[in-house]
Amino acid sequence: MSNEHPTPGPDFIRAKVAEDLKSGKRDGRVVTRFPPEPNGYLHIGHAKSICLNFGIAEENEGGVCHLRFDDTNPCKEEDEYVEAIKTDLRWLGFDWGENEFFASDYFEQLHAWAIQLIEAGKAYVCDLNAEETREYRGTLTTPGKNSPYRDRSVEENLDLFARMTAGEFDEGARVLRAKIDMAAPNINLRDPVMYRILKVDHHRTGDAWKTYPIYDFAHGQSDSIEGITHSLCTLEFEAHRPLYDWYLEALDVYRPEQTEFARLKLTHTILSKRKLLELVEEGHVSGWDDPRMPTLSGMRRRGFTPESIRDFCGRIGIAKADSMNEIAQLEHCLREDLNKRAPRFMGVLRPLRVVIENYPEGESEEMDAVNNPEDPSAGSRKVPFSRVLFIERDDFMEDPPKKFFRLAPGREVRLRYAYFITCQSVVKDEATGEIVELRCTYDPETRGGNTPPDGRKVKATLHWVSKEHAAHAEVRLYEHLFSVEDPGAVKEGQDWHDTINPNSVEILNDCYVEPGLADVAPGQSFQFERLGYFCADPDSTADKPVFNRTVTLRDTWAKIQRKSK
Repeated sequence: MSNEHPTPGPDFIRAKVAEDLKSGKRDGRVVTRFPPEPNGYLHIGHAKSICLNFGIAEENEGGVCHLRFDDTNPCKEEDEYVEAIKTDLRWLGFDWGENEFFASDYFEQLHAWAIQLIEAGKAYVCDLNAEETREYRGTLTTPGKNSPYRDRSVEENLDLFARMTAGEFDEGARVLRAKIDMAAPNINLRDPVMYRILKVDHHRTGDAWKTYPIYDFAHGQSDSIEGITHSLCTLEFEAHRPLYDWYLEALDVYRPEQTEFARLKLTHTILSKRKLLELVEEGHVSGWDDPRMPTLSGMRRRGFTPESIRDFCGRIGIAKADSMNEIAQLEHCLREDLNKRAPRFMGVLRPLRVVIENYPEGESEEMDAVNNPEDPSAGSRKVPFSRVLFIERDDFMEDPPKKFFRLAPGREVRLRYAYFITCQSVVKDEATGEIVELRCTYDPETRGGNTPPDGRKVKATLHWVSKEHAAHAEVRLYEHLFSVEDPGAVKEGQDWHDTINPNSVEILNDCYVEPGLADVAPGQSFQFERLGYFCADPDSTADKPVFNRTVTLRDTWAKIQRKSK
């Protein structure tokens, strides 16, 4: 793994790892794992776990982080997801080397351990159907009841489990359950299911198996096989930890230690895999990589950088209690990163034609423009200037209010890197009255930022492009996909679908950008001066580039921080 990632601040998990190393626990080893299910795409919530697990391994000498795919449910798993997960991990900047594993690598061993528990009288085959199982299980306030099949003999259980494995019974007819305690206060210990019948081909093992282990049975034993030292899980697995420990103790195998931390919650965002799937299947978004999605593939397409995501995960830290994180903080991390690395260009999203009446017809010249004021090594570029330009329609008002300092009739402004211009007259569409053109003049003495001989100043600088040289482009302006801060906490009678923002994307088809942006590779990020950060989209063609707005220039998180101080 690379050692270039900044080390996050201290947290209770890192403190625990440090204490374990100091005491010599587990021979001073640090082995973590990131265990995704290959049934969907990774999202920003997974990034927190990825940064934690890979980060802890990276921070400790000799540390290792395994990538283990929890492929115990063949109904939903595909190789496509396996490859997508690996792509996202590499994009984030992490490398697992030779430590790539699958729970399915251990199917033979897990099956043998299931037989071991049957032989020890600690597991049995149960014929209750799903509804009966729920009824017998009890509730959080009432104990469960023993299954009528709980006291089958070891011989009968071994025979039935063998026949289950051979595919003799229908799906749902029987399950293998652990024999623990149906009156346990922790409902996860009330004879949990270990194996169920699934007559579905597996993406790696084909039709070799007719029974598959439940995650709770595969999880701890997979950790044990791999010699994991610190099994880090989100808080919803805290109640499963006694079961994790029970299996390992009952099998008398190496026991890793499970520790839980709070999962990521982000304003204006849903991270439920089921709900994200509904967004895709119901057509609310164009796919898993829609730039409005919190998936890593969607964020990458929008223009998020891996550095900004790692920075965000480091800043929010690791805690034991759930809390809501502001998406404004994530955007702040992104702006900070893009400000340092994104080259500047000019683009006009809602063009208004400007004719410089005293500029020679048929002529043009090149202006020197800084590529990135934050990075002197980025150098400069040439920007063509001519008689006919485009400026932003919002940068002109025919009857401006008192504090509007941009272009207006009779007013002078500066064009970025170019000249002072003054609006002399307005041309309107005869039918609609809409302003379609401005007639202006320029001062040749003010080229490239020069102060005019008389020392006069202007109060506004506008961006622009030359009509003759500009590339025609499509720009997609994205907003939050959900209009409320917590779309998962809807009012009674509402559905989370009701919080979907109907204006989460605006597509502008008649935009113009500098000629240097005509043929850029998808994924490249830029700052459109005065407008925000944008990323070239894979939908770009040779005739028309497409840009996604990644984030605006306005930093709401910085304002929040200033107010809090």
